Amino acid sequence: MGLTRDFFIKLSENQTLNSAAKRYGLALGANKVVAGVDIPSTIKAIRVLNDKGITATVDNLGEFVFSKEEATKAKDEIIAMIEAINESGVKAHMSVKLTQIGLDVDESFCYDNIHEIVEKAQQCGNMHINLDTEDYKHTIQTFEILDRLKGEYKNVGTVIQAYLYRATEDIDKYQDVRLRLVKGAYKEPAEIAYQTKEDIDENYIKLIEQRLLNAKAFTSIATHDHNIINHVKQFIEQHHLDKNQMEFQMLYGFRTELQQQIANEGYHFCVYVPFGQDWYGYFMRRLAERPQNLQLVTKSIFTPAVNQKIAVGAGIAAVIGLAAAARKNR
Repeated sequence: MGLTRDFFIKLSENQTLNSAAKRYGLALGANKVVAGVDIPSTIKAIRVLNDKGITATVDNLGEFVFSKEEATKAKDEIIAMIEAINESGVKAHMSVKLTQIGLDVDESFCYDNIHEIVEKAQQCGNMHINLDTEDYKHTIQTFEILDRLKGEYKNVGTVIQAYLYRATEDIDKYQDVRLRLVKGAYKEPAEIAYQTKEDIDENYIKLIEQRLLNAKAFTSIATHDHNIINHVKQFIEQHHLDKNQMEFQMLYGFRTELQQQIANEGYHFCVYVPFGQDWYGYFMRRLAERPQNLQLVTKSIFTPAVNQKIAVGAGIAAVIGLAAAARKNR
């Protein structure tokens, strides 16, 4: 698992492949994993989810933002989506990566941008804004910005990544903040993060239980792992916990039958809905989290014709070979 995970993370950081995937997004079948390339198509996709009893958290995709111009454009796009969600009446909120709105440019500039976003969301029905965490350095910065925002706003929360050793302390610190709990999808050294799937899964379950027992705010449990989902259901029942204080989350286009099953069982269910052309890095990190989703890539996206068109066939073949080897070695 480790080799495959590391390889997908490396691919997610490749700007050449990211640019190629952005250029040929629709030809690659990006609609399998991205709800829309613009606001109207995304709102339409969210409405379909809502009709099935499922809400959405919306991510404006973007990688490698290193200028104020790019960050301002991304901020304006996020605000436009907030306004569209509010005006359309669909059940959705926003997830925002701070690097997309200038964290790597200037932290004060980034704070001004996220402050404007959270303020707009508050004006639009007190819509929730989730600050997505990234690699360790940016995660620390994200927590620092959250600490500033939560003193003024109640419609802001963040993500706790189970592979980080510090996650247990963060769960305690943010009992009164809405949180999304995930396993984590970045490569971090052993000094700060668990390295094996077994250790990460074990800590993830511990964090979920800790959060559900002690939380004073809403909790999102984001996983495609049906074993963990079943464990959570049993834990809620055994401890007589209120299902209305939590939800399950999955990614758009993944395990859709299971998504519907969970929603039909009376649990709140939310789908992480990415939109835009810049989908490549996002999807590679999803494969790093769950290499089993490689089948979706090989069947729906990286077909032989597509590989020839964007000249990355050899790289994709290497990914497939590594994934297959990793599965045999489990």
